[in-house]
Amino acid sequence: MFKDFDICQYLSELAIKSMLYEVSATPKPGLVDRNNAGAHKDMDFFTFMASSAALSDTFYQCAKAGAGFEGKALTELMNSIRPIGIQGEKRMFQATQGINTHKGLIFSLGIIVAVAAVQYGETQSLKMNVEKICDKVKEMTKGISDRELGNVSKASPSTYGEKLFQKYGVKGIRGEVESGFHTVRTHSLPILQELIKSGKSMNDTLVQVLLHLMTVTEDSNVLGRHDWEALEYVKASAKELLNMGGMFTEEGRQRLVETDREFIRKNISPGGSADLLAVTMMLYSLKKCLIPWSVCNL
Repeated sequence: MFKDFDICQYLSELAIKSMLYEVSATPKPGLVDRNNAGAHKDMDFFTFMASSAALSDTFYQCAKAGAGFEGKALTELMNSIRPIGIQGEKRMFQATQGINTHKGLIFSLGIIVAVAAVQYGETQSLKMNVEKICDKVKEMTKGISDRELGNVSKASPSTYGEKLFQKYGVKGIRGEVESGFHTVRTHSLPILQELIKSGKSMNDTLVQVLLHLMTVTEDSNVLGRHDWEALEYVKASAKELLNMGGMFTEEGRQRLVETDREFIRKNISPGGSADLLAVTMMLYSLKKCLIPWSVCNL
């Protein structure tokens, strides 16, 4: 069975699963979930389903590029998967009728599956060393923020990320990948591992991890819609919810529903934190080899 195992399909499945877990976690303040569309008028839960389904080949091709990589510098691999990511964005927009649901995750998860394929080629182990994966991500994306944000003319920022970098100095997802997903490794991944080990439900665990991410993430989605004051409000709200117990107390759950209503009313959507939640799930899955169990146990 092992000789017929397709590492690229396996990694693509993990990426899609991570995106589906993120959107399915409920309730999430201001975000699309199974209850409502959050602070979004142009998308809902089914938009995310359609987008996720359209991206399986994108992640497969990113993994394939990693599996076949023979270059000396991982920055060469970054150049190889860029066209794949661009094509993936086109597929996403076709599936969602022009709505951006997963652009950030195409970027971050595409990089992760490519690097994971490289590591699998080196170790032949499906239970992967996440620290080594993140080190490879750092190597692969070294200097990306300076190249893509640092040299932009102040008079002519064109992209979302460029505008936020000029206004706030926030590097967004570029900075996160360049750090080897520092926020995930130091904050959300240890918490996810601890909660799953304690037997908490996956839904409640993911929402709780999201709240922790909201307290520390420089969320470009919040900043893009609003300003730094709104971001501080998001962080304070998440801290309040955690102090109440979050998903693990009745008081916390009630307050979560109220916070969701507040975020919707104020048009706040912590989408950057949501993306990092999916990344957290992806890294955890790589570390634990969650699917398929029969293959992992070979």
